[in-house]
Amino acid sequence: MTGELEVLREQAETELRKAGSEEEIQTVRTRFLGRKGLLTGLLRNIANVAPGDRPQFGKDCNEVKEALAARIDQVLAGLEASRKEQIILRERIDVTLPGRVVRHGRLHPVTQIREEICRIFAGLGFSVVEGPEIELDYYNFEALNIPKDHPARDMQDTFYVEDNIVLRTHTSPVQVRIMEKTRPPVRILSPGRVYRRDSDISHTPMFHQIEGLLVDRGITFGDLKGVLTVFLRQMFGKDTALRFRPSFFPFTEPSAEVDIRCVMCRGKGCRVCGQSGWLEILGSGMVDPAVFENVGYDPEEFTGFAFGLGLERIAMLKFGISDIRLFFENDLRFLEQF
Repeated sequence: MTGELEVLREQAETELRKAGSEEEIQTVRTRFLGRKGLLTGLLRNIANVAPGDRPQFGKDCNEVKEALAARIDQVLAGLEASRKEQIILRERIDVTLPGRVVRHGRLHPVTQIREEICRIFAGLGFSVVEGPEIELDYYNFEALNIPKDHPARDMQDTFYVEDNIVLRTHTSPVQVRIMEKTRPPVRILSPGRVYRRDSDISHTPMFHQIEGLLVDRGITFGDLKGVLTVFLRQMFGKDTALRFRPSFFPFTEPSAEVDIRCVMCRGKGCRVCGQSGWLEILGSGMVDPAVFENVGYDPEEFTGFAFGLGLERIAMLKFGISDIRLFFENDLRFLEQF
């Protein structure tokens, strides 16, 4: 029986050396030390051992059992250590490599222009307000003196959600909403996205506008010219030449387009300005009395002016960009220049 015990020990050691996985090692444990294992079976046959040899045989069996269990645990620990070492080797970091450069985000050029315009007008006492992009026909048109049969509606080329609900074509509805809730003096700036059915190198179906409104007692066209002159010279330089041309907008009377000397050719004439030396920059005018009546202001008591401009157009002139579609293509080669 002692010879069989030694054979079992050597056999177990041989199988452990061949075992290459935890599952195979546990199979060896079960095969030799389990309830129905070979070593357990040998102990059950102790009755076949001479009575005088039984104590020593039992002792030898227990020693082999403990040694084999310890050996199995040792092999398992070695396997786990080897596995962890492989993971470390596979996932190790070479601390001598140079660090990865963190790429810094930038503000979109249109956002930069919006913030600059808001900063300039904040210095003139204007506060920034916003309103809904999905707007009622009343606020987008009728309250601004543009009834349903007015030809100016054709100029807007509107996206209709329902018969009386539109995607706003300008940010002027915000001015009406503010005037309905606020008594003069009013001095606001309303930036935001607007929508029109138009798409080419100088127009997109969605673009950004910013409009201003100032209402109080005694406001004149001279105040309008003064505010816009300060704004444009802070935006394009203190030597910027500008001119006001008579124009028409349904919600202002009188109305004026404002031009600046071409920033590309400095007034000499080029393709950008159509050889005229001037660039149209914004629309403006004194608020029409009919608009005041729609919001409950007495036009005999209050006067005011309004103006509006496209942010993309200002950005194109400020940064020398020739195609408005570049703002919306998300090409990092373009955006990272600003």
